[in-house]
Amino acid sequence: MERIKVESVSYSYQNKYQTVEAVKDVSCTFESGRLYVITGESGSGKSTFLSLLAGLDCPGSGSIIVDGEDISRTDRDAYRREKAAVIYQAFHLFPLLTALENVMYPLEIRGIPRKEARKQAEGCLEEAGVSRKLFDQYPKMMSGGEQQRTAVARAMASGGKIVLADEPTGSLDSENEEKIVELLLSLAHERDYVVIMVTHNRQIAERADVRLVMKDGRMTMEQ
Repeated sequence: MERIKVESVSYSYQNKYQTVEAVKDVSCTFESGRLYVITGESGSGKSTFLSLLAGLDCPGSGSIIVDGEDISRTDRDAYRREKAAVIYQAFHLFPLLTALENVMYPLEIRGIPRKEARKQAEGCLEEAGVSRKLFDQYPKMMSGGEQQRTAVARAMASGGKIVLADEPTGSLDSENEEKIVELLLSLAHERDYVVIMVTHNRQIAERADVRLVMKDGRMTMEQ
């Protein structure tokens, strides 16, 4: 099922010296049940494109349609709260919240009662492979792999089944990298998520259902 439709999207920004055309006339679709990987050299526009999909920026032209709605014309905070979750290389967990509290957070801000939020968060953490003994640990007490699995669990708790992952394995060793890739694949194939990942890692890219390449702001599908 098609969840995201990108129509002729372009985006530019002004740096100190010039106007940078970061995304140029990109059109594509993203369907449930698939893992998409976007590769490209640094500065090619792939992370900028992901931020557009996340509603963190609005296209200069064109549109991004999610479930029939142009996200530029909707409440983008609500969109990220209820539909699209972002996972970062640096984890971005709340340092003063435990693993469990980090995952409860998106549930509670949607109005889910604390007792039910706790139950759902525990389920997400378990599915993400986080040991129960870590539920009450703070991020600084956890390894990189444990923090990233917690970040994936938090994305699962958002409930929207769209996961946007920006270099999610970039700070991990090979063992934890494999665990995160397997987890993201299972979200797509077993739970019908749309998973879109930006990575430089060719081995990860080869495991994707669809491989996209950004070069100089333009996107092509890799055959």
